[in-house]
Amino acid sequence: MTLATMLGPYASFIVASYAIVGAIVVALIAWIALDYRTQKARLRELEAGGARRRSGRGVTDIA
Repeated sequence: MTLATMLGPYASFIVASYAIVGAIVVALIAWIALDYRTQKARLRELEAGGARRRSGRGVTDIA
């Protein structure tokens, strides 16, 4: 049995929908990873400039 026969006449719509959602999820994960790196770099710059956190922890103390 092929995928088209299992999903019926809407197979192309279903497969396209899953592909689009998968691409969006991957894009969001990449965006979050890049933003995390950017925020960590900003914290390093602020701490290098003398700014301190209220918690007293440095950026290197955070995983």
